[in-house]
Amino acid sequence: MSTTQRRPVRRGPHGRGPAEKPKDFKKASGQLLRFLKPFLAMIVAALVFAVAGTVLNLIGPNILSDLTDAIQSSFVYLPDLGLDTALRMDMSEVFRLCMLLVAIYGAGLLCSYVQGLLMATVTQKNARALRTAISEKINRLPLQYFDAHSVGDVLSRVTNDVDTIGQTLNQSITTFVTAVVMLVGSVVMMFVTNWIMAFTAIGASLIGFVLMFLIMGRSQKYFARQQRYLGDMDGHIEEVYAGHNVVKAYNGERMVKDAFNDINYKLYTSAWKSQFLSGLMMPLMTFIGNLGYVAVCVVGAALLVNEQLEGFGTIIAFTLYVRLFTSPLSQLAQAFTSMQTAAAASERVFEFLGEAELADEADKKKRLDPAAVKGEVSFEHVRFGYDPDKIIIHDFSAVAHAGQKIAIVGPTGAGKTTLVNLLMRFYEPDGGCIRIDGIPTSELTRDNVHELFCMVLQDTWLFEGSVRENIVYSKQGVTDAQVERACKAVGLHHFITTLPRGYDTLLDDKANLSAGQKQLVTIARAMIENAPMLILDEATSSVDTRTEELIQKAMDRLTVGRTSFIIAHRLSTIRNADLILVMNGGDIIESGTHEQLLAKKGFYADLYNAQFEQV
Repeated sequence: MSTTQRRPVRRGPHGRGPAEKPKDFKKASGQLLRFLKPFLAMIVAALVFAVAGTVLNLIGPNILSDLTDAIQSSFVYLPDLGLDTALRMDMSEVFRLCMLLVAIYGAGLLCSYVQGLLMATVTQKNARALRTAISEKINRLPLQYFDAHSVGDVLSRVTNDVDTIGQTLNQSITTFVTAVVMLVGSVVMMFVTNWIMAFTAIGASLIGFVLMFLIMGRSQKYFARQQRYLGDMDGHIEEVYAGHNVVKAYNGERMVKDAFNDINYKLYTSAWKSQFLSGLMMPLMTFIGNLGYVAVCVVGAALLVNEQLEGFGTIIAFTLYVRLFTSPLSQLAQAFTSMQTAAAASERVFEFLGEAELADEADKKKRLDPAAVKGEVSFEHVRFGYDPDKIIIHDFSAVAHAGQKIAIVGPTGAGKTTLVNLLMRFYEPDGGCIRIDGIPTSELTRDNVHELFCMVLQDTWLFEGSVRENIVYSKQGVTDAQVERACKAVGLHHFITTLPRGYDTLLDDKANLSAGQKQLVTIARAMIENAPMLILDEATSSVDTRTEELIQKAMDRLTVGRTSFIIAHRLSTIRNADLILVMNGGDIIESGTHEQLLAKKGFYADLYNAQFEQV
């Protein structure tokens, strides 16, 4: 339902979406960790396997050093035989060391495989849990939240942000842990092997740490902007494509294109800066690693010449340790980059999950049985405003007796649809009371109130499914005969029989239904619902005169025995209403039957005559 007045949206500095709030990444990270609590055992197991695999890989260079020394010691001088050197290799020792290396690296590979399997499982389960939580949250949010946020922005949180969190969990957590273990372990092994070369390797790489943290500090804000502008982009695209015909009809392509280019440029700028700064880390770490290789080779050669090293094995081991030492720096840089993006995504997801919800109604015990409801509805001094500082409905009082047809008319912005929103408890009154059969709607659950009404809205809504499924929707136990009877009542049956599969025809992007035909489907849906009260929000606005007459007759049959509330702009459709409420400025200024109001020659008479003067 489109409300006549909307709660003002607090816009950001760029004109789209709510104003940006200060980001609290520490809080968002804590919320994500609490959300991961059910998967803690699997995460710990994955980390254990990751650490075990890393430790095994750290042992490898030490074994390789022993293997190199074993081969080097096989070369001996034999001057008596006229030879400078000869080879006397202990093949059993070399074979033993080779097999030990294969076993160590094989075990490391197995640990990495198990760790990857566990984290992939955690990632997908967590993503599913997040999407489920968001889906359930949507059903608990009040309507005013969706008045203030675009559909595209909400969808971006469900898709882009959740996917970003999942990718980070899958790649960055174990990467971060293994990188830290590899970094610390390689330092320990280097000092155990040779402290002079250890200081050489660390000193050459130390500059990488400083530059990495400087870059991280500057790039964080750009990652946050990137996620926000991505949500703005989704919202803009969803909005434009939903109203594509209007854009074309009013030659709004340039305006839409300019707005798109503005958001796209901001997204490009923030994404470029964040990716450029984070992209500097990889070549920087590569340079630092190569510098470490050179330093180790130079210092190692000097130590070997001065006989401070036992052999080449130590130098070879150190070249591997330098790689194991600098590689974690690159991995840490990448992990921090991913974590920055995930922190921004988490902040958006948990900001959504933390939005104020509809009040819990578990303690409400009163319930009206739809089969027993008479349909007596009273509005008692109702007061309401979407913004507390801007009251729309000031002091509304009216009584709809059981079975009456109540028409609500008035100019745009008078509060007609807002009144229905209050009746359905989409919003709560700021003052006064609405009663159904003498019971305040505030004492009934929202679900109970909703099942008392069937609705036909001005904006049609169909989902991808068969014609029958769209008409039945969530109603259980509906027979094919009931569906056909409802379609015949609204004049839709003949059209459906001309479709390729009749009532089983799938309504999707290939099914070309007119606006009037879509409206007829929603009217048939309301007939199937068979609730004791009915709300019609300009239900015939999208149909031609002949179809309108057919629908009007069907509506007359549908409203028999039901209390009906009809929001009407075409006054010719409500001439047979039992009571017409004329609203203006949030108050009832006239009430009565069609004939009585025309006889008064007041506001209603002016509206009615103005319409027919235009015809």
